[in-house]
Amino acid sequence: MDERMTDLESRLTFQEQAIHTLNETVVEQQRLIDALSRTVEALRERIKALNPSPVHPNEVEPPPPHY
Repeated sequence: MDERMTDLESRLTFQEQAIHTLNETVVEQQRLIDALSRTVEALRERIKALNPSPVHPNEVEPPPPHY
């Protein structure tokens, strides 16, 4: 009986350590995702601020002849 209890306590300790390690990994990944999201948003804003594209969205272009 004592051996089973010791085995269960050992397993519980290992599982607690594994859960703690996984939690740290998830937290770090979330920080990275947040940082990347901010970077992508900043890049989007920079692209919007660049010179307008050669295709002018304000002008209506006639459809190509094959339409």
